Amino acid sequence: MRRKTLDLILNWVGVLLTVVFLVGGIGMLVGYSFTSSQVKSQLVEQKVFFPTKTQSDYRDLVAAHETQYAGQEVLTGSQAQIFANDIIGVDTAAISGGKTYSQISAASLADPSNTSLANQVQLVFRGDTLRGLLLNAYAFGFMGVIALYGAIGMFIAALIMLVLTLLGIRHYRNTEESDVI
Repeated sequence: MRRKTLDLILNWVGVLLTVVFLVGGIGMLVGYSFTSSQVKSQLVEQKVFFPTKTQSDYRDLVAAHETQYAGQEVLTGSQAQIFANDIIGVDTAAISGGKTYSQISAASLADPSNTSLANQVQLVFRGDTLRGLLLNAYAFGFMGVIALYGAIGMFIAALIMLVLTLLGIRHYRNTEESDVI
C-alpha cells in the first residue's frame, strides 16, 4: 500500500471523527440545556422557598451548614436535594419519631381511633411526596450536569482530532507519491 493512500484514509477518518465528536457534543449540550430548563420550570411551579432566619425550619439549614440559601427559591437540582434531605427529611423524621411512612401507616391502620397518629400519617405522606418530587428534580439536574461535562469532553476531543487531522493533511502533502509502507 502506498503511504499517500494510507494518509488519505487516515485523514478522512480524522475528519469523520471530528464531525462525530462535534455532533455528539452539540447533542449533549442540548440535553444539558433541556434538563436544566425542565428542572427549573418544574421547581418554579412548586414555589418552594428555603426558610428565612425568622422561620423555625431555619435551624435545619444551620445544622446542615447551608444558611447561604435562606429565603431563596429552590430552582436547581442541587438546591432541591438540600431542601428535600435537610429540611423535609429532618422534619418528617421528627414528626414520625424516626419511623417510615409505611411503619406509621401500619400503626394507624391497626389503631383507627388514634387521630393523632392519623394526622402524623398525613403529614409524613405529604412530606415524603414533596421530598420525592424534589429528589427527582435533583436526579435529572445531576444527569444534566453529567451531559454538560460530556459535551465539554466531546468538544475537547473534536478540537484534538481537528488538530491531528490538520497535521495529517500537512503530512499527506509532504509525502512523495513513490513512498510505500
